[in-house]
Amino acid sequence: MNKNLQKKYGISKKLRERTYKFALGIFELCSKLPNSDETRIIKRQLLKAGSSVGANLEEADGSLTLNDFIYRVDISFRGWNKIHCTLINLILSSYIYICCLFLIVCVLFHPLKECKESRYWLRFIIDRKLVKQVIVLPHLDESIELIKILSTIIYKCLK
Repeated sequence: MNKNLQKKYGISKKLRERTYKFALGIFELCSKLPNSDETRIIKRQLLKAGSSVGANLEEADGSLTLNDFIYRVDISFRGWNKIHCTLINLILSSYIYICCLFLIVCVLFHPLKECKESRYWLRFIIDRKLVKQVIVLPHLDESIELIKILSTIIYKCLK
């Protein structure tokens, strides 16, 4: 197998731990929300988005080869024909480096999207005054920090 295909990729332990703690905090926050029709919707959306950030990074981590990335991206974006065509073209054209960067961005895009959704729901909770603002602000601040981190990683990959 081509040596370039053997290159390993991974997510830092620090970032994985941080997103795991973010998910724990989101679950704790959601347990403090009052029970109503409104908050059931918010809880569901926030729990899914907040826990998905770390779960997607965890899924992408480990001694990943380019083939692993392709497999994971295929699972994450099944049916998104544009990505499949681009991947096939990149692989067939032997632009392995560009392909790797493209895959890294694809793998990191989903956690970024989920983090932004979490930020949305956290702001919603504050604006609706569903719990005290002081309880929500640390989670909102962390979501903003994670967005900055993930955006920076993606930007550096594209540079």
